[in-house]
Amino acid sequence: MTKDDPPLKDRIDALDLDRVLPGQRGLFYGCAWHRTSEQAESISPGNGKSLGPFSIAQKADIDRAMESAAAGFRTWRDTKPAERGRVLRAAAARLRENAVELAMIDALDCGNPVREMVRDVEIAAGGLEYFGGLAQETKGDTVPIGPDDLNFTLREPLGVCVRIVPFNHPFMFAAMKAAAPLAAGNVIVIKPPHQAPLSTLRLAELWADIIPPGVFNVLTGFGETGQALVTHPTTARVDLIGSVPTGRAVMRSAAERITPVGLELGGKNALIAWPDAAPDDVASAAVAGMNFTWCGQSCGSTSRAFLHEDIYDETLALIAERASAIRPGLPSRYDTDMGAIASRDHYDRILGFIDGARNDGVRLVAGGGRPDDPELADGFYILPTVFADVTPDMAVAREEIFGPVLAVSRWSDPDAMFDVVNGVEYGLTASLWTKDLDAAMRACRRVDAGYVWVNNTSQHFLGMPFGGFKQSGIGKEESLDELLSFTRLKSVNIRLG
Repeated sequence: MTKDDPPLKDRIDALDLDRVLPGQRGLFYGCAWHRTSEQAESISPGNGKSLGPFSIAQKADIDRAMESAAAGFRTWRDTKPAERGRVLRAAAARLRENAVELAMIDALDCGNPVREMVRDVEIAAGGLEYFGGLAQETKGDTVPIGPDDLNFTLREPLGVCVRIVPFNHPFMFAAMKAAAPLAAGNVIVIKPPHQAPLSTLRLAELWADIIPPGVFNVLTGFGETGQALVTHPTTARVDLIGSVPTGRAVMRSAAERITPVGLELGGKNALIAWPDAAPDDVASAAVAGMNFTWCGQSCGSTSRAFLHEDIYDETLALIAERASAIRPGLPSRYDTDMGAIASRDHYDRILGFIDGARNDGVRLVAGGGRPDDPELADGFYILPTVFADVTPDMAVAREEIFGPVLAVSRWSDPDAMFDVVNGVEYGLTASLWTKDLDAAMRACRRVDAGYVWVNNTSQHFLGMPFGGFKQSGIGKEESLDELLSFTRLKSVNIRLG
């Protein structure tokens, strides 16, 4: 935006919701659209209504798309890195020009508030610019051997890369996660989430005249489409952001052809507060870290809070008060702070966890059900929910709910606390709250997570590798590490005469 642009609220309010959705609903490959006979409906979680059909890719469609992508790779891999960077910067500029419209599509299709989805577009554009600037950093090395030999390494692109995108931030992940593979000289095939495919289709419309044919492709469908892409002989690498069970399935399928995988999977992340932490700060961090804005549907959400007994009662009361103040609203409205669950199936799953915890006698201090606003009656809404006095044996303490449910536990003995924190199969993020630098540094070493904040939570920084340990995934993103992971290393020896 420039200083002459109208305020964001006015731009959002001025949108015609009937005209903002993508006009194309087919498959996009070879820089052309291909409609299939089999269709499915995309349902808006905000009101349960249909947003229209989208195509389901069949095997013949996938074969043709992969052939087109392979042809695009033969040109794109030889495109100069500086030119690849220019294309990515132009792609980023196109996103910013259409930020409000793109945000509204995701608000309608995945349920996140439109105001926050504008930030998703900015994050995606920033990622494209970042990796566009790194396009010339896919460098090799020289290896000294002696006067009669020259040894060096080359970094080469992999080929056709498949990315399977989740439903929680569909546009941001489709756009931003295309950046590293494209910067490295690969081409990409995106499989959007069947729960919210429309923003990725609009992305293809916007990029059709910027990115060369075959370089950026979109195939919509369900799990069978993803499975066919993972096992396709043309696929050089598969990346997934999703659940642990889906990650395991992708890895098993990719193993048939020994296809490399990158996995950013689930989390049951801990926020830990020491006795010297200010209850007000910890409560704000616990609520912010839960990402209630998008209903806790974030792999990085700090869905377990461990509060030292000295500050437990005061902090818990503040957490409950602040969580209860957040009210869901229609995702398409500027002033909405919390949206809807992405799909009916996921909505039912989350409510199942909440009902199970209540039936087991877990103490509920906030939320626990639907909002009573009649305007939201037909959508998939759940109030921010906080359970207290949670013990490690409870399902809400062990399993990734991927919803607006925070489990709060009390601790006094640090060794026992770390055993519980590290006792789950996940290891994505952690948030540590203390004024004691020594305690913080020791905790950074002890906590089994790939990304740790101290007196902060949830923020990502381009250039800082993001990725988890254990069942939370394989590989690092948002950094030079991600770019280099989309290359293969070739060693060359030249014997001098």
